[in-house]
Amino acid sequence: MGRGRVQLKRIENKINRQVTFSKRRSGLLKKAHEISVLCDAEVALIIFSTKGKLFEYSTDSGMDNILERYERYSYAERELAGTDSESQGNWSLEYVKLKAKIEILQKNQRHYNGEDLEKMSLKELQNLEQQLDSALKQIRARKNQLMHESISELQKKERALTEQNNQLGKKLKEKEKELAQQSPWEQPNRGQNSPSMLISQTLPSLNIGVNYETRSTRAEEEGTQPQPARPTTLMPPWML
Repeated sequence: MGRGRVQLKRIENKINRQVTFSKRRSGLLKKAHEISVLCDAEVALIIFSTKGKLFEYSTDSGMDNILERYERYSYAERELAGTDSESQGNWSLEYVKLKAKIEILQKNQRHYNGEDLEKMSLKELQNLEQQLDSALKQIRARKNQLMHESISELQKKERALTEQNNQLGKKLKEKEKELAQQSPWEQPNRGQNSPSMLISQTLPSLNIGVNYETRSTRAEEEGTQPQPARPTTLMPPWML
């Protein structure tokens, strides 16, 4: 016996509903591929599950080109209608257009991050790889440019510091030469004005013990008592 006709209504059993969705989705994607190959038609198929998961299929022209073509066709068709409802339709079309662009951008972003690559064909993966390669080349070129500018700036600073160091070295050598020329003329004056010479000139020599001994020996030879010796030199106040 053949299968009975399935009544078109929502399947209440969650498991059966999920199984049916998976089977019908695969069949629908297969039919879309077949009609695109057999009839050379541009096909774009978008499916959202109850959980919000996206399933899509597009021919080699790409989903973006098909959606843009659809938007142009819809916009031209609405323009030919010429009714008052077209203004509201334009707003709704603009909303649909922006929403589709957002979805495309989100999908591309997931692809750039290496996500949701299972549904992509070989050609789409190759295009994605080329885009990433070109982006990496631009990033490396910008990085190299910044590094070159930084190195050039550091080299300029190095040259400026080297020149400043050389100038300071020249000034230091000139200062040393001036001091070397002035030192022979200043040494005699420094010797005369040294503290040791001043002390020797101001303080007289003290010979108190020597005078006392000579007078005592003379008194003994003459048989007289030695007279107390008087200092022949002035004593400093601090020795009194």
